[in-house]
Amino acid sequence: MGRAFEYRRAAKEKRWDKMSKIFPKLAKAVTVAAKEGGTDPDMNAKLRTAIQNAKAENMPKDNIEAAIKRAEGKDAAAYLEINYEGKGPHGVLVFVECATDNPNRTVANVKSYFSKAGGGLVPTGSLEFMFSRKAVFEFDKPEGIDLEELELELIDAGVEEIEVDGETVYVYGDYTNFGNLSTALEEKGIEPNKSTLKRYANSPVEFTEEQLEEIEKMIDKIEDDDDVQAAYTNIA
Repeated sequence: MGRAFEYRRAAKEKRWDKMSKIFPKLAKAVTVAAKEGGTDPDMNAKLRTAIQNAKAENMPKDNIEAAIKRAEGKDAAAYLEINYEGKGPHGVLVFVECATDNPNRTVANVKSYFSKAGGGLVPTGSLEFMFSRKAVFEFDKPEGIDLEELELELIDAGVEEIEVDGETVYVYGDYTNFGNLSTALEEKGIEPNKSTLKRYANSPVEFTEEQLEEIEKMIDKIEDDDDVQAAYTNIA
């Protein structure tokens, strides 16, 4: 499902100083969630998840509270969640998720990242079927819990797979079971460091190191855009 690339990028991101880019994206996710479902995290699961993810990146409490208050303001920006799909260097497929208050600006920027790398956008919906959307929960390996037993206990909640990478556990399920899995983990006293919806390529492709270097340059530019919340590829 292309997870090897995800792990590689996660390790790389630990070395990058991306606080200046990560915090605005996390704040936007908090504001969008609060505007959509209300400012009380106990009554708004999407907001609760956005706050949890912000805390996982060590975002200051004041920033989180400011993002929630922003959603209450009469002049709060009306963010739209928009997806773009494109092909980049060496035929790599990229699915881009955005949250923006100016779609014209966003599409122009995203289009430029692809075109400068020798690629381009494709009609919306062209690539969506080539990716599976998954609920992903990430947490530290808990003491005293057998992961095989945990997987069996989470079947009714919709778990599809549990993976371990070092001391980190990843729980996967279909995106429609996000709420069920979140509740089931909570009932077992497991608090995820991150809870997200991600897209994985159904047919991941291997690229050479030279090709990856070129592809990653484009992906970095896409991910650095303030309006881009996430970018997914078909890299194996």
